[in-house]
Amino acid sequence: MKKVIGLFGLLVSIMLAGCSASTGDNADEQIGELDGDRVIATTVALTEIMDALDIDLVGVPSSYKDLPERYADAKEVGNPMSPDMEALLSLKPTEIFSVTTLKYDLQEMFDDRRIDMTYANLESIDAMHEEILKIGEKYDRMDQAEAIVAQFEEKAAEIEKAIEGKEKPSVLILMGIPGSYLVATEHSYIGDLVKRAGGANVITDEDVEFISSNTEFLQQTNPDVILRAAHGMPEQVIEMFDEEFRSNDVWKHFNAVKNGRVYDLEETLFGTTGNLAAAKALDELMKMLHEAK
Repeated sequence: MKKVIGLFGLLVSIMLAGCSASTGDNADEQIGELDGDRVIATTVALTEIMDALDIDLVGVPSSYKDLPERYADAKEVGNPMSPDMEALLSLKPTEIFSVTTLKYDLQEMFDDRRIDMTYANLESIDAMHEEILKIGEKYDRMDQAEAIVAQFEEKAAEIEKAIEGKEKPSVLILMGIPGSYLVATEHSYIGDLVKRAGGANVITDEDVEFISSNTEFLQQTNPDVILRAAHGMPEQVIEMFDEEFRSNDVWKHFNAVKNGRVYDLEETLFGTTGNLAAAKALDELMKMLHEAK
C-alpha cells in the first residue's frame, strides 16, 4: 500500500477539467460585473456555486460539462490545472477562485505572474459549506448561502434518521482516470459522502485523500460494496474498470463482486471535490449501500 500526495494534483486536475473545450475568445469581456467586482471561477463546481449564490462571473472554466446558462457569455479561461494566463489577465479580475486541492500545482505559476488567487476548500461537505458562507458574506449573498447550507442540512438529517440502527456496510472506493485508478480514503470528498450515507470505508488510518494499492491487499479488506468513480473520460474509464475486473482473477474473490454489489458512480453527481449535487449523491448512495442487495 502506498500513499499518494504529489499525484493527487494531477488526478484532480484531470477530473476537474474533463475534456477541455477551446477558449471563448469572442466572449464579451464586459459582462458579469457585480458592483464593480470581476470574478472568475476556474472549476465547474465553483461555477455552479457562484450561480447558486447569484454572483455574476466574467470568466469560467473550459469544460465539456454544461455550465449554468447565466454564464453563456462569460469568457472561457482554460482547464482548472493549466488556465490560460493571457485570458485571465485580459479580464482584469478582482478575484480568481480555484480549489485547495490544486494549490500545490498552481501557486508557483500564479506567484511568478504576481496574480493573487483565492483557494476554496471543497474537500468535504462541511468545508464547502464554510466556503459558501464566506463567499456569501463577502459578496452580500448571505441569504442565498444560508439557504444552500440549510437545504443540505435538511437532507443530511433525513439520511441520518434513515440509517439509524442500520448495519454499516464496508465500502471500497476506486477513483479511476484513463489508464489507472487510486483508492479513496475516508478523507476524500466521496469518502465523506459514504460516511454520511452510513458506509464504513475499508481504508482507515490514512491522512491523505487517495492511496495507491494492489488487488491482493484490497482483497484482504473484502468489502461488502465496491464503488467505482470514473473521471476525466468516464466511458473510457468504465471500460478500463470492466477489463480490470474481467482479466484480474483476484477480483472474483471479493464478496462485493460475488454478490453483485459493484456500482459505477455517475460523474455528474460524484465529483472529486464538494459540489451542489451532494444531496442527490447521498440519495443514490443510500440505494447502493442499504437498499440494493
